[in-house]
Amino acid sequence: MQHHAYSRLGSLGGAAAAAPSPPSSPRRAWGRKASAKGAATSAAARAGAAGAGAGRARRAARAVLAALLRRQAVFLFAPLLYVAAMLLYMGSLSLDGVPRIISRPAPGSMYRSPQLYARLRADMDADNATDALATVWRHAYKGGVWQPCIRNNTYGLPEPNGYIYVEANGGLNQQRTSICNAVAVAGFLNATLIIPNFHYHSIWRDPSKFSDIYDADHFVQSLKNDVRVVDKVPEFIMERFSHNMSNVFNFKIKAWSPIEYYRDAVLPKLIEERLIRISPFANRLSFDAPPAVQRLRCLANFEALKFSKPITTLSDTLISRMRAKSTENNGKYVAVHLRFEEDMVAFSCCVFDGGDEEKKELDVARERGWRGKFTRPGRVIRPGAIRMNGKCPLTPLEVGLMLRGMGFSNNTSIYLASGKIYKAEKNMAPLLEMFPLLQTKETLASDEELAPFKNFSSRMAAIDYSVCVHSEVFVTTQGGNFPQFLLGHRRYLYGGHSKTIKPDKRRLAILFDSPRIGWKSLRRQLLNMRSHSDAKGIQMKRANESIYSFPCPDCMCRSNKSEHSKPIQAR
Repeated sequence: MQHHAYSRLGSLGGAAAAAPSPPSSPRRAWGRKASAKGAATSAAARAGAAGAGAGRARRAARAVLAALLRRQAVFLFAPLLYVAAMLLYMGSLSLDGVPRIISRPAPGSMYRSPQLYARLRADMDADNATDALATVWRHAYKGGVWQPCIRNNTYGLPEPNGYIYVEANGGLNQQRTSICNAVAVAGFLNATLIIPNFHYHSIWRDPSKFSDIYDADHFVQSLKNDVRVVDKVPEFIMERFSHNMSNVFNFKIKAWSPIEYYRDAVLPKLIEERLIRISPFANRLSFDAPPAVQRLRCLANFEALKFSKPITTLSDTLISRMRAKSTENNGKYVAVHLRFEEDMVAFSCCVFDGGDEEKKELDVARERGWRGKFTRPGRVIRPGAIRMNGKCPLTPLEVGLMLRGMGFSNNTSIYLASGKIYKAEKNMAPLLEMFPLLQTKETLASDEELAPFKNFSSRMAAIDYSVCVHSEVFVTTQGGNFPQFLLGHRRYLYGGHSKTIKPDKRRLAILFDSPRIGWKSLRRQLLNMRSHSDAKGIQMKRANESIYSFPCPDCMCRSNKSEHSKPIQAR
């Protein structure tokens, strides 16, 4: 009754009544309600001992919760308390019945090609009806579009601004890049080029000079209307430097520098000194350059650089022998560039199936060739990730699987361009089973014929290069300067088209790691890969791609009156 009367009084007070007090906080209101409920429970609890105990427990729980609400930071420790409780609980259990989680390697991260070959070999041998060499490639190049990237010079050469001496470093094709870039820079700066000196490399260990590998007279004659080339610096110039090349100012130029850098930084010093040196000189000029500079690169690479007479003579002999051994295919053969030498396998840091012995051997090879590079603190090497990324060199077995899957029958003549294969007796056996007509320069030539070249890696590489250029199909397996130059050289010789197979090695890693793939499925996917390589063989050069790989006309064969088209005359 009092409660209802109070309510009516509050509602009838009108404007004169005081404003109602604000509602209590939820915490306090809950506490009052809880207290009322607790009082009722206490009254009932006096009727029995069990009821009294339950009331005390509830009051204790409410007291704890109220304290936690007042100190909310305590909840930060709740996860720690939970984890501690779980650890105590798990420690009291036996783990014998808990299922183990088995971690499986990612697809493509393992070298399982030997198992795949053993499983598919019978089906592969039974499927030998078609031959890719006899098949017309789908993407034949449409003639009438491509034209050579070289045009004859239409202007004379002014007085030179000085002499440029360069030291080319690296292997055969890195040196080739240096020579072509040196010709382009010398022509652009209107300088006389000294025939490049080859820097002795600790890996290739080849002391060959320019004239040992290339025809020096042909080089000078081919460039005479575009760039002056001499075999040595004149005496009157060397007198200024006490006949010591180390006294000559040496430019340290960053890799891939634009041609404008040579105009702005190198040319003034050239005019001042009359002789400058650039060492090292590998990859010191950007791929992206004005048309006149690109034309000089093309002229040097595809016309001026001709191998020396001894190399050319033996190469022509080996080409004739390969064609004679390919009579079943009308003299056509496939050239494969296989990079599976010990230094390449070691540098890749990939793991094959050699176990501990392989690891020890390759660790020694890495330390011998690249002291400390792979063992420095913080260096993490993940062979599985390297393989999945398509960075592992293809083994001879994988090359055989790939080619058979692409439709090349076992009567295909193959020329293998390679150095000394790592563990050749073991690793070459499956490739020879798949392609018994395989040849190398060592099997085609006699010991007497190879003797003048055997201890010179660049000369041996030049022989391989020449035989590969004239093959019907060229297969690259690892990338690098050698296949890139060959790809472009073959385009230049064969009207813009290059029958070159450049496989998708990421895709290959997954295919060769497939435990359930059948021969027909593998073959279908590899034929698609070959078709894709063929389509890429006719594409035009894109920005920042090498002119040595894409000697296409719309990149540099524009009017000679364009910017930088004429040599810079002396000031």
